[in-house]
Amino acid sequence: MAVVDASRQVREVRVGRRKFEQTRRPEAAAQRVPARFSRTVCRMEIWINPACSKCRSAISLLDAEGADYTVRRYLEDVPSEDEIRAVLGRLGLEPWDITRTQEAAAKELGLKDWARDGSARDRWITALAEHPKLIQRPIITADDGTALVGRSEEAVQEAVSRSKS
Repeated sequence: MAVVDASRQVREVRVGRRKFEQTRRPEAAAQRVPARFSRTVCRMEIWINPACSKCRSAISLLDAEGADYTVRRYLEDVPSEDEIRAVLGRLGLEPWDITRTQEAAAKELGLKDWARDGSARDRWITALAEHPKLIQRPIITADDGTALVGRSEEAVQEAVSRSKS
């Protein structure tokens, strides 16, 4: 991370072959902003697969909006079952709602034939934790407790607007 000045830090983030610069304000610098100029800014985390064009588009939009976020390459930093449960709660969705059923692993597991009810919920979550490629992407979570699947430009814009309000 290269320090640009006392109130800003820039770090390089790689997504696939593309490089992005991510600018951040340290907590101490944010506290020095006079109250009349401050606004609540929500920090976000985006779960991505660098090979996914929707993920790359979402990151480009977040960068264009100057959003404060971190990147989680969920295929490398695999979410636990508890993290998946937490994200599902924030999304207000069930595990089968965020499962990529056309992936080879989904077909091997026979997910299309699995029950989609409360009795099978843990089985679905275990499958997502064991086969993270099955998780729909990108997923954007925010410190304010909200989350959404950012597959469209509108969804990413919604995440940015929530983070600024």
